[in-house]
Amino acid sequence: MKKAAALILALVFTAAGLTGLTAAGADSLYIIPDSNTRELTYDELWGYQYDTLLYAFNEIYARHGYKFETGSRCYNWFTMMPWYKPNESESSKNHHETYSQCSAIENRNVDLIKSVRREMRELGITNSGGKGMPTPPAQNVNKPRGFEYVNLKAGQKLPVYSAPSSYAFRANNGKALVNTNGAVYALGWDNGWMLMLYEANYAGQYRVGYVDGSAIRGNRPNLDYLTWEMEPCEVIQGTSLTDDPALTGNAMTYLPEGTKVTYLTSMFNNTAWDYIETTIDGQTARGFVPEGTLSIGGPDMTEETDGEG
Repeated sequence: MKKAAALILALVFTAAGLTGLTAAGADSLYIIPDSNTRELTYDELWGYQYDTLLYAFNEIYARHGYKFETGSRCYNWFTMMPWYKPNESESSKNHHETYSQCSAIENRNVDLIKSVRREMRELGITNSGGKGMPTPPAQNVNKPRGFEYVNLKAGQKLPVYSAPSSYAFRANNGKALVNTNGAVYALGWDNGWMLMLYEANYAGQYRVGYVDGSAIRGNRPNLDYLTWEMEPCEVIQGTSLTDDPALTGNAMTYLPEGTKVTYLTSMFNNTAWDYIETTIDGQTARGFVPEGTLSIGGPDMTEETDGEG
């Protein structure tokens, strides 16, 4: 199964935060609120953006607890939704239970959405003027969602790299460190490296980066393993690359239009980010660019397999 790690990332909604949701408010948490009860039409689906339709057909599966690959773009999106309850009894490779729960209307709608996406691909368009994704639910702290607090042994100062390698670009003039006396939030493991978010020693900035798991003293956090989409694409609108999508957005480097990069996944906090791999001064580097600045989701983008039957 094709997987995209990423993203994003979910702080748990509190009961107080969910109390008093109106029907209209609840509907705003869905891409197509009634796709499970009404036959969708060809014409209305052509009113959506190509990439939005990927989430739309996976939303049908998500209603039934489809267990998305940890860190994939669909995982990152649906774990933000208070209505989403993953079926923990399912194997990540066997989703027969989810498929069997879908109604005839739902299966018909999935097929139609995929058909419209295929037509868009074949015509070479992304329907960028169509309906996009809903606004993610607000949260009090603007950290990327899905990173969970991890209890690391105190008193450690660990080197932080922007990609999972000691040869990768290292921020703060090559001196980026995480102090485990402070709060550390982690997403998962990538080839023995822990992807985490922490507050930099100077106040007012967070950083997303990697620490070598073999350098961590004490118990290693029990986290899922991450696999990225690794989709070649290019920058279609010049933009800064940042390792702090939570607060400052400070630039690691600037990526001019036409720069070739590798798309890893999409992540969400109070906005949407694409997580990518590129190079800085000849060193591998990973970071975030605003959604909409890359050529992903276009006609050459392969079909996401999350939720595919």
